[in-house]
Amino acid sequence: MFDPRTLDQRRRLLPGGGLVLGTLPDGTKPLMVRGAGPRIWDHTGRDFVDCVLGSGALILGHAHPEVMKAVSRQIGEGTTYYALNPPALALAERIVHHVPSAEQIQFCGSGGEAVGYALRLARAVTGRQKIFKFEGAFHGFSDYAQMSGVPSDPPCYPVPQPDTAGVPQEVSDTVLVAPFNDLGATARIISGHADRLAAVVVEPLQRAISPEPGFLEGLRKLCTRHGIVLVFDEVVTGFRLGLGGAQGYYGISPDLTCLGKIIGGGFPMGAVTGPRSIMELAAHGRRTDRSVFMSGTLNGNPVSTTAGLATLEVLERPGVYARLFEIGESLRQTLRESFDGAGIPNQVIGAGPLIQVFLTGRRIVDYRDTLTANWDFLAAVAQRVVANGIFTTGQKMYLSLVHSEEDMAQIWQAWEKALDGLRPHKQRISGEGSHRINTSGAPTVAG
Repeated sequence: MFDPRTLDQRRRLLPGGGLVLGTLPDGTKPLMVRGAGPRIWDHTGRDFVDCVLGSGALILGHAHPEVMKAVSRQIGEGTTYYALNPPALALAERIVHHVPSAEQIQFCGSGGEAVGYALRLARAVTGRQKIFKFEGAFHGFSDYAQMSGVPSDPPCYPVPQPDTAGVPQEVSDTVLVAPFNDLGATARIISGHADRLAAVVVEPLQRAISPEPGFLEGLRKLCTRHGIVLVFDEVVTGFRLGLGGAQGYYGISPDLTCLGKIIGGGFPMGAVTGPRSIMELAAHGRRTDRSVFMSGTLNGNPVSTTAGLATLEVLERPGVYARLFEIGESLRQTLRESFDGAGIPNQVIGAGPLIQVFLTGRRIVDYRDTLTANWDFLAAVAQRVVANGIFTTGQKMYLSLVHSEEDMAQIWQAWEKALDGLRPHKQRISGEGSHRINTSGAPTVAG
């Protein structure tokens, strides 16, 4: 049993007193003790409508009855085998059926792991070393992924800026960076390095920024022309924008797809899918000069795959995605109207049940556009939104299938009430240009 009197003492056991990057808008790290449906409770007993949802992993909300029933049944049969198991086979079959570009799949422990494995596969199949990514994209924890996600002083393209200490210079030398949605700059950089490029990795919906018409199509053509592996990081978009993910939604097929979050149903899970010609390089027990190691103690864990399978079974039902898109677009529109009514420049963007607010009059098409937003003001608003009973970090907001009309009204009303408290000062705080990076209320990349 948790004793709240020991909280401060126990926090000191963790670097920075927390487990993950996400914090509340005032910089504090909440202690959550329970979740049910669309709501979450902190250690004081206060409940919130949850717009974080485990960083997007819980598209069915917390402790969905069908997921919990399936998991409880599997736990009674054992929690891990380090061997092939029926739930893993069933989930593999379901994912390959739905993901347009998938012929084979290999499971791993997280979305970040999936990206790391996909880049390794791309290097193995092409015999090349360099990786191309887009500024502002988040691809997990690896050295290669931690490049130019949140550059505080962005260098000239295609030079990357590491987001973390501890990355070898040799890694930086193998990564090229371009602005998202700029097909011209992308084509120039790729063409100049094509014979050394193994992979282009992209979030087809970058954080919450939609691809411009023709951008993903152009990227597909460039990779095909130069023999480069196109990797879609669909850790966020997989099974969120539809059963076919972003590739089904936008109609563009990559070579490799990285999945996570939703496919684990709230349990740790990642996966890489793609054609047999690439995925067979990771065949266990087969050793060639191009064999790729892709294994882990809990890969295909039966509890995680059971939860993922139960989640997909719910998502396959008629009307599910119509509902998710309806509530997402409704909230985006009402938030725009609220900020417009307050005379505050805003861009409320996203797709499906994913929303992000930027307080700027500039249209958001790439990372550097986000730097024009007033992050201080957004943090002030979001802090009041939390005080009004909505769990949000002030960054991306996720919605679930179990958010009711009453929940959606509460979310909107919390933002309205927060703006009401700040409206007398709007002439002072509604301008653009607060560019603080990686501080409270500033852009961060996670999940």
